[in-house]
Amino acid sequence: MKIDWAALASVFGVSLVVTVALVGLFTLGIVGLSKQSAPAGSAGSGGSAALARVGAYLCFGLCAAAVTYGIALIVI
Repeated sequence: MKIDWAALASVFGVSLVVTVALVGLFTLGIVGLSKQSAPAGSAGSGGSAALARVGAYLCFGLCAAAVTYGIALIVI
C-alpha cells in the first residue's frame, strides 16, 4: 500500500483552514448577538445593535450554508 502524502497534507490543510474559518464565523455571530444585550439607554445602541444582530444572523447563515455544502459533498 502506498500513501499519497501530498494529497493527505492537502486534505489536512483544507480541513484545518475551513474548521478555523467556521469557528471564527460562529464566534463572530455570538459576539454580534451579545452586542445587542447592551443597556437600552446607552448612547448609539439603536442602530449599532440592529447592525450587530444582522451581522450575527449573516454569520450563522454562512455557517449553516458551509455545513450543508459539506454534507452535500459527502452524500452526493
